[in-house]
Amino acid sequence: MNDAAINGSCLCGSVTFAVTPPFSAFRYCHCSRCRKASGSAHAANLVLPRTQFEWRTGEASVKRFDLPGSERFSLWTCTHCGGRVPHEMRTTENVLVPAGLLDEDPGIRPRHCNFWDSKAPWYVEPQQMEIFSEYPT
Repeated sequence: MNDAAINGSCLCGSVTFAVTPPFSAFRYCHCSRCRKASGSAHAANLVLPRTQFEWRTGEASVKRFDLPGSERFSLWTCTHCGGRVPHEMRTTENVLVPAGLLDEDPGIRPRHCNFWDSKAPWYVEPQQMEIFSEYPT
């Protein structure tokens, strides 16, 4: 990895990694699988070639789950905290990195939303809500 590498980690810090831009894609995915895997309205996923990804620590603590019956969907997690970690995409030579795992700005912004028609029925776009810097009083 070069000096431009961006570090990332799981929630507990047991699994660490580095990525070197440029990224191939940055997108929000609203499919039901990503919603369940993230526990949120959508996943925020970065994609980059495998050659631009490096495990730093904890690779042995990564647990892989390939969704039965799915051609592509995988979920890799840390065995210590249960948090998501990057994973090799099964049908390509790319790695999917949950954007929230990065310790720095990736220098790219999401370009589109996938599976918009599958979005959660309760989803409200942020610009339609009141916004607070901390917990509201």
